[in-house]
Amino acid sequence: MEKLILKGCGTAMFTPFKGGKVDYECMAALTRRQVEAGMDFLVPLGTTGETPCLSAEEKLKVFRTVKENAGGVPVVVGVGTNSVDGTLGNIDLLHEADAFLVVAPYYNKPPQRGLYEYFKLVASHTPKPVILYNVPGRTGCNIEADTTLKLAHDVPNIIAVKEASGNIAQASAILEGAPEGFALLSGNDDDTLTLMKKGAAGVISVASNVCPEEMVRFTHAALEGNWADAEVWDAKLHALFKNLFVEPNPIPGKAAMALLGLMENSLRLPLVKALPETEELMAKTLKQI
Repeated sequence: MEKLILKGCGTAMFTPFKGGKVDYECMAALTRRQVEAGMDFLVPLGTTGETPCLSAEEKLKVFRTVKENAGGVPVVVGVGTNSVDGTLGNIDLLHEADAFLVVAPYYNKPPQRGLYEYFKLVASHTPKPVILYNVPGRTGCNIEADTTLKLAHDVPNIIAVKEASGNIAQASAILEGAPEGFALLSGNDDDTLTLMKKGAAGVISVASNVCPEEMVRFTHAALEGNWADAEVWDAKLHALFKNLFVEPNPIPGKAAMALLGLMENSLRLPLVKALPETEELMAKTLKQI
């Protein structure tokens, strides 16, 4: 199997709703918009996609809609749950994906040895690439650098980690100790420049839903070592990076997409629409960009 190389910018895609139902026509249009912008890979059904609120049937149709409109761009699909059976079930359901993004099991708060055994078992279930996803602010547990590195060295098809801990020292330790071919991808837009200067391969981005062309230019400048241009893009996009998280993701992002006329501003409970002041902030932010 040819090894998948993930670098540059990948979009953690929103799931659009209309009248409470998934808007697959909009999902197709959003995918084509990403491809036309030159996106390096696509990541539907992650945290940003409100995936815990989707049925198995909806997950499969969302994935297939993205895959059919991706034009050959790799599709990395989120499959992680807080149980082995749930995660393996998602891998079986979405087996046509190019790779699987597996979040640390949320709510359980496992010890590091539990995380190691969990990810090792999950990766053994598929020959396809697996990307670890560390986002302790959402899951309640942190995948420590030593655990990530042990998995990177021990399990051949674990090829990358999406690091959204915000812990630069931890990310640096992973970059320093990673085997050849193992990638670290920033999970926070505002950490991307710092981490890419240290050797990160790119970002799985929320902001690229809103401004895909700008994020591609930003990350590609960084990949090329053109730090002057990368710093300009980082500064230009900084307010967006920050303001997309003034309420829980994807609340502000969906408000921004609605302001751009790209989707209905609709979420599934327990998430709700942005506060009026958040909508005003997003309108101001978009005007600045």
